[in-house]
Amino acid sequence: MYITSSLLYISNIYSTKANFVTRKMEVMNRRSSSFSDGKIRMIQGAILALALTIFLGNLMMWIIMPTFTYYQKWVPVLVAATNSTFFDIQGPIMMNFTFPILFIAVLGCLYVHLEKKKSDIVTSSYCNKDWLKILKKPKIIKPLGIVTWIELIFLAMFIILCVWYFSAFVYFHYSTITTYAATKGVEVWQARIDRLALVIGLTGNICLTFLFYPVSRGSSILPLLGLTSEGSIKYHIWLGHMAMTLFTIHGLLFILFWAVSGRLHEMLTWDPHYISNVPGELGLLVGLILWATTFPAIRRRMFEVFFYTHYLYILFMVFYLLHTGMFYACIMLPGFFLFLIDRYLRFLQSKQKVRLISARVLTCETVELNFSKISGLEYSPTSVMFLNVPSISKLQWHPFTVTSNSNLESDTISVVIKCEGSWTKKLYSVMSLPKPVDRLDVSVEGPYGPASTHFLRHDTLVLISGGSGITPFISIVRELIYMSSTLKCKTPKILLVSVFRNTSQLSMLDLLYPIAGTPSGCSSNLDLQVEAYITRETEPAQEKTEPLRTILFKPDHSDAPITPILGQNNWLWLAAIISSSFALYLLFVGLLYQYYVYPMDHGTNQVFPYHTRALFNMLFIAAAIVIAASAAFLWNKKKSARETKQIQDMADSAKSLNSLIAYADQELESLPQQSLDKSIKTHYGHRPDLKRILLEVKGSSVGVLASGPKTLRHDVAAICSSELVENLHFESISFTW
Repeated sequence: MYITSSLLYISNIYSTKANFVTRKMEVMNRRSSSFSDGKIRMIQGAILALALTIFLGNLMMWIIMPTFTYYQKWVPVLVAATNSTFFDIQGPIMMNFTFPILFIAVLGCLYVHLEKKKSDIVTSSYCNKDWLKILKKPKIIKPLGIVTWIELIFLAMFIILCVWYFSAFVYFHYSTITTYAATKGVEVWQARIDRLALVIGLTGNICLTFLFYPVSRGSSILPLLGLTSEGSIKYHIWLGHMAMTLFTIHGLLFILFWAVSGRLHEMLTWDPHYISNVPGELGLLVGLILWATTFPAIRRRMFEVFFYTHYLYILFMVFYLLHTGMFYACIMLPGFFLFLIDRYLRFLQSKQKVRLISARVLTCETVELNFSKISGLEYSPTSVMFLNVPSISKLQWHPFTVTSNSNLESDTISVVIKCEGSWTKKLYSVMSLPKPVDRLDVSVEGPYGPASTHFLRHDTLVLISGGSGITPFISIVRELIYMSSTLKCKTPKILLVSVFRNTSQLSMLDLLYPIAGTPSGCSSNLDLQVEAYITRETEPAQEKTEPLRTILFKPDHSDAPITPILGQNNWLWLAAIISSSFALYLLFVGLLYQYYVYPMDHGTNQVFPYHTRALFNMLFIAAAIVIAASAAFLWNKKKSARETKQIQDMADSAKSLNSLIAYADQELESLPQQSLDKSIKTHYGHRPDLKRILLEVKGSSVGVLASGPKTLRHDVAAICSSELVENLHFESISFTW
């Protein structure tokens, strides 16, 4: 046990010494470049202003679209101004609805790239100028959970847009309902059902338009709004429920119309030059299956069913495009286009097996996995990384919170996994065997996290966790260690309130400090107080606590360290991919329409089938994204190949075991004492009085972060939203294990 711990320490001590000078130079560079932060903020402000202007213009198109003004005045002018044999009617639609959002995504890439260039040291005086402080106060609304006033305002605006879209389209279609009924050969009341069904489907398309933005993990649009993909999943859930509710009503009303008008045979209609009913019905059926598994009762009890059925989104989107045709689908295309780019980049990263260095097995059915990474891979605290272990499941990917710090641990990245579901239990059983495996194939996606964090804005940080909810706070503590010890800046006081079921879970506190790489004296520089509450035990356990068990894995030359998928300038590369892939897509579409479609139907759209257009467009989108993203990926992979090979060669080189042990003895004697015993106060047999704790915290600005069970986060949010406190700033942290 001592030998394995020593070897693990040695694996980190080399990188620590090798990067010491680099860190000092980094500190000097960051301090010398801090004067340019003002210029960066000015540029970012200009980018935000431009993006907001473009978005408001795009929003105006959504508002004006369901009106007579749009169809009778705007559309003829737009079609005449953009009359082209290259794009046909698809051209003006893409110009109005597709191009603006993709351009905002490119601006978002530039914004986040500049955010990464800013100095890490942010003065509290600057950060405390939060003009939206009141709007960021949390509210607890039963169907929605914890939301802020900002979220409620945006939700209300979205609902108003949907209501306007619905009512304006109803007025538009009902104003000519008599003429439409005569043309259709049905009664007026029957025609009203037909048009109402259409309008509900069009309204559902708004929800579908925004559905894919929250689940694009490498999104450049979410950071513009201060959001992350993990924190935006709730928006995806809301939009999904709204979209499927509207699409279901849309389908049922059309079935009702066909039944009352004696046209049930139209259910089997596949119109080549208008809306095709068959793919719409198949898409609705697929969507209902997918939707049924998303409800909590099924998702929590049968997660694997939920996970696998979610892949049906591919069929759903194919049937959707075949149903509506490409002309109308261009309205919702931007979000799906960006999602496909993100998904393909994740696919490229996941094909590489990564180098798993070691694991630490805790007594509370928890394991920490440590991976090798190149020093150029940087990430923010509270980041998330997705793992796939083929020996457990070839298809399942699970997210886990990153607990390491890219500044303190420049060559490794760690995640903590708690046994909760069948997948994690299988992994823990493999790690906890008397003779554990010495190699494990693992693929990763990520890490993904916020573009930046500003913990220094507060005088005090109160971190409240329940059980495994402590994992994101480990990365926060390590980041503050780095700021206080290396950057030599003043850090806020930290009060960590951790709630555990039993004494064995206290071992998770041992992960607060990294194994190596922490500068000497870091614990004295950081004002950290830990209040641990053991709820199911009234006194300390009498049995001897087992130490952490460390497992070293044998390296394989085919394994590679984790690298940034698009290099260190990944956001600039992403901007290039978005731009070039869309340009390639336009080129493919233009060539098809100019040299094949137009000579066939001469712009009448009555010869070349809609569904064939949709199939060609799907093919062109996929081809353009594959070409652009693959080129960028291969270029950056070639650039990082040298550092990857160096890490592989170092891991493959054999050393004398005796010399390693001797070196470990020498280094362990000088290892800084990082015991948390003086900082931890343990309470048994009761839960913390959160209200008393929070009200007693002093400071003009107190950041309160909660992570853990839903009830815990709701309790903390309720206290922070009270009018009794003005200095508490609440944030709910998403964590995964």
